[in-house]
Amino acid sequence: MRWENLSESGHDRAADAALFGADAVTTRTFDTPEFQGITFHEVRARSIVNRVPGASRMPFEWTVNPYRGCTHACVYCFARKTHSYLDLDTGLDFDSQIVVKVNAPELLRRDLASPRWRGEHIAMGTNVDCYQRAEGRYRLMPGIIDALRERANPFSILTKGTLILRDLDLLTRAARVTDVGISVSVGFTDAELWRTVEPGTPAPERRLDVVRTLAGQGIGCGVLMAPVLPFLSDEPAQLRATVRAIAAAGATSVTPLVLHLRPGAREWFMAWLARHHPHLVRRYERLYAEGSYAPKWYQRRVTRQVHDLAREYGIGPARAGMPRRIRAARPETAPEVPGPTQLSFL
Repeated sequence: MRWENLSESGHDRAADAALFGADAVTTRTFDTPEFQGITFHEVRARSIVNRVPGASRMPFEWTVNPYRGCTHACVYCFARKTHSYLDLDTGLDFDSQIVVKVNAPELLRRDLASPRWRGEHIAMGTNVDCYQRAEGRYRLMPGIIDALRERANPFSILTKGTLILRDLDLLTRAARVTDVGISVSVGFTDAELWRTVEPGTPAPERRLDVVRTLAGQGIGCGVLMAPVLPFLSDEPAQLRATVRAIAAAGATSVTPLVLHLRPGAREWFMAWLARHHPHLVRRYERLYAEGSYAPKWYQRRVTRQVHDLAREYGIGPARAGMPRRIRAARPETAPEVPGPTQLSFL
């Protein structure tokens, strides 16, 4: 397994400083049902705040990723390619060989305290889920959230996990001093499709329960409707059912994102498609013949349909490229009494 010269983004790896060395790795397995077949590689990382490559389509510049690999095992996950930089495969190894940066909170405190850091927005959960099952054991996110709160540094979290509710009090405290955004990813509500394409995630309805809980606490939560799977979850009735469920959960916005198939994920997804939906293989090959992204006309059609449904059900789409953020109205010195926060687009 190669650990040196490892870049989060995978771009220009030779030019990047090593994030950790082989002598810093401790490998563990746990004999519990939720971690059966999972191997954890505990590392002391050398950096934790990562710059997003300039060519990226992401609407943010900085990320923090306490884990690499993800037990959610989503067959389409675009981050699969990053495991190849460790001499691990992008299929089963990505789902079961999880790198845990055990010193992530202390590294983040160091980086935020640096005079070179200018307090930019930090996005989490955009590569692999920071609230995947491993977080239940390693509990890295409370320290990360506290470090960001202490510096009043704006941040956002995207997750498919329900474990985020464990840290609800911490997120509420952070929202009193800085901009905090929370989004939950729910691409579809079809239970049969979910079981095969996102086997390690909580069910879509459980994720929508997270949205309900946050809304009940006065915390706005957007939903990233991703991915919309061509010919599997894109029929008008399916889109309607998903948007209706998102609206009923109290989401403040819904933002659709059509499946994209980058190298590493493409091969794994197409193998899954050949097993479960062989009649769709040729259609996917034609639709994605030009690269990782579906044609613009297809993306626009899905986006228009979802936005129309969002208006019908009384929720607005998030403006393109804008993170969904909680803006708290009270200072940190306010009494620790739960109260509503307002969602704003900045």
